[in-house]
Amino acid sequence: KIIYFDLDKSFIRPDDALELVKIVDVMEQNPTMEIDVRSHTDCRQTAAYNAALSDRRAKSTMAWLISKGIAKNRLTGKGYGESQLVNDCGCEPTNQSNCSEEQHQANRRSEFIITKL
Repeated sequence: KIIYFDLDKSFIRPDDALELVKIVDVMEQNPTMEIDVRSHTDCRQTAAYNAALSDRRAKSTMAWLISKGIAKNRLTGKGYGESQLVNDCGCEPTNQSNCSEEQHQANRRSEFIITKL
């Protein structure tokens, strides 16, 4: 599963909360499962800003899961900034891109990797 974020935001959107509920359900059914939350940004803004924003997204995602009863020690998380774009919507070196908002949206995400079952 992947959830997405609005431009320059790190809060969990209502539509993505529905996806996170599914992750909570799976984790409740598998009490030894551990997940790594990997959060990303699009390329707009500086690399340093995007690294900090993606870190806030990872923390926000993990906090949401913890608020629903998932133990903190079952979660790890990291922000990757704009270093792992899923498309060719890079902005370097000008910090500008001709990509559509939809294309940029695909990069503003948190991914969930099972690290232990």
